[in-house]
Parts: sequence; structure tokens; C-alpha cells
Amino acid sequence: MTTTCLTTRFAPAERAAPEDIDHQHGAICAIPQLDKFLNAVPEVFLIVNRQRQIVFANQALLNLLCSEDTKTVLGLRPGEALRCIHAAENPGGCGTAEACRTCGAAQTILTSLRGLRSTNECRITLQNGDALDLRVWGTPLVIDGDVFSMVAMKDISDEKRRQALERIFFHDILNVAGVLMGYAEMLQFATDAEEITRFKDTIYRASQRLIDEIEMQRALTAAENGELALHWGTVDSLQLLKDLQSFYQGHEVAHDRRIQIAPQAQGRVFISDLRLLTRVLGNMIKNALEASLPGQVVTLSCQASDQYVRFEVHNPMGMPREVELQMFQRSFSTKGAGRGLGTYSIKLLTERYLGGKVAFTTSPEAGTTFWATYPIQPDLPPSNGNGIHHPATG
Repeated sequence: MTTTCLTTRFAPAERAAPEDIDHQHGAICAIPQLDKFLNAVPEVFLIVNRQRQIVFANQALLNLLCSEDTKTVLGLRPGEALRCIHAAENPGGCGTAEACRTCGAAQTILTSLRGLRSTNECRITLQNGDALDLRVWGTPLVIDGDVFSMVAMKDISDEKRRQALERIFFHDILNVAGVLMGYAEMLQFATDAEEITRFKDTIYRASQRLIDEIEMQRALTAAENGELALHWGTVDSLQLLKDLQSFYQGHEVAHDRRIQIAPQAQGRVFISDLRLLTRVLGNMIKNALEASLPGQVVTLSCQASDQYVRFEVHNPMGMPREVELQMFQRSFSTKGAGRGLGTYSIKLLTERYLGGKVAFTTSPEAGTTFWATYPIQPDLPPSNGNGIHHPATG
């Protein structure tokens, strides 16, 4: 017996009745030694029925959920048991939200229920704000004519963290190297003395930035570990945009594209870590330039209130829905392996360290705007006496 519930934007919302769940669980536990074997496996292992509901979970999953009773997860879908933020978006539950279309775990389970083995990776954002990076294997299983999927999950967070930090590092090093190359090429053909001086100054600043980027690799490693020391100081919002405009206009990705500052942009002095803030906004600008077509304009802006300053970076191009749904995920890139981690570092540094928030809006008509807000006066943890602060939370 099954019950049909509600609508879905991806996988079927249909669920098995509680008595069917109990029967299926009993049939699996009746297989000699199976439960002992699977409970000895150190990785998460579960079995789901054709409605994607858990009918068996090993001890590793219970340990992850801080539970001692298998009954607490029977009948739930994997995202519901793990408390994925998307599992509660639709009344139909795990697998029925629009974001589930890009979930590697959901894709793996559906494929295995069709009789094919499957492996995918996924990043599950939890309701408490944490996230799990998982590699998921699905293997079909038939018991007494009932179709099941045996699902194994391996935590690959450390692997993804290391890869992400390496990619962010090379992503940002290439940003600065591109600026150096761009201005060096322009310097070769410059004849005006004032223009030559300006190019030399920019190249010198870019060389300093290159050294800063190399040093920031260690800082990003510390950021992922929750150990990044912050250097707070005063920042002028409008002057920062002017510096970034000048810097990135010489980047090779800005070729045939223009960066402008909105006329209504406001200057406001506030407290922040200039190194991290420059990295965040620089990545926003670089991504906007990469998304733009030749001849288009990327617009920078900033507004301020008594409590917050808000930066915006706009480009005229809309974002595909599939990209929009996965934005800010560490393991997602539209540019191929080893690239595209800029948005992940934007969110990591802004929300974990600078006390701000980042988001974006996008449409084919209005284009895409990334924005970040920061407090004028953040709540600073105790200093070590040298202006260096460690965040209270990581």
C-alpha cells in the first residue's frame, strides 16, 4: 500500500505506508548476518525502498545523527534524516524541491532504483548551517520482488576542502597575474609620460598584490579551519571601489568590457579587514567580467546606512537556473575542473569572518547582481594587542 502526497518539482512524492516500511525493514533484517556486517562498516550505509524511504540504516548513520534507535530514521528519506535544508522546502519532502534536481545523492538513488549502479558527489547544506560533502554510491537490490537501493555515503569534506583551497589559490593568483600581463602589454605601446607613470604604478601595486595572494593561501587554509586571524582597520567604501576599478580594468578578462562606478555610489568609512574585503569584491568583479559579453559594462556600487554598508556588482547577463541553484557551493563550477571557486570564497570570508551577508539576484531582463553587506562597526572579539583578532566562531 502506498499513499500519494502533494506535488513535486523533481522526484516522485509518493510514500509507502508505515506498515509497508515495517514489513520491508523486517525482510532486510531477516537476511542472515546482513545487519551485523553493515553495522561493522565504518561509512554510512542505508537501504531505501522505491519511494526513497529508509528501511535500513547502519550504526554509522545513527552515530552521525547522534541517535541510538533505528526507528528514528525508518520511513524518512535520506535528506530528511540528515536535515538537508531543501528537505523541508516542499510538503513532499526530500527529493521534491527544485534544488533536488542537482543533488548527486538523489540522482544516484533514482538511477539505482532503475536497476543501474551509480556514483555521484553531492554537497548537502544542513539546517544548522553546516554542510556535508559526500560521495554516494547506489546499487540496486531486489528482495521478494521489491526493488530497493543500497546506498553508501563517504564523507569527503577534507578532500573537497583541500581541493577548494588549492583552486581558490590558483584562481586568485591568475587574477593578479592577468592584471600584470595586461598592464605590461599596454606599457609596451604607451608613449604618453603620464600614462606610462600610471601603468608603472599599477604594475607595482599588482606585484605587491601577487605577494599578498601567495600569503593569503595560508590564510584561507586557516579560514577553513576556523583559525583565521583578522586585521581590522578603517576602509573607505568608495575609494575601495575606485582602487578595484583601476586594478581590474587592466585584467585580461576585461578586454572589450568596461568597469564603471555607479553615479549614486556612496562613500562611507567603516571597520573591516581590507585584505579579505578586497578578495571578496575582487572575485565578484572578476566573475562579473567573465560572465559578460564583449562591449558590455560591469557596474560597481555601494550604499550605506547607519549600521551597514552594501556593495553591489552588476553585469547585464542573466544566470541559467541550474547554475543559480548551485551558487556558492564549494564543489560546483561552471568552468570545468579546478576553476570557478570565487563565489565559494566570497561566502566563506564574508559570512564566517567579516560578519556580513552575501546573496545575488538574476534574471534575463535585469542581469545579475551580487551584493554583500557588512556592519559599519562589527562586534570585534578580544585583540592580541597587535590589532589582530580571532573570530569567536569558526
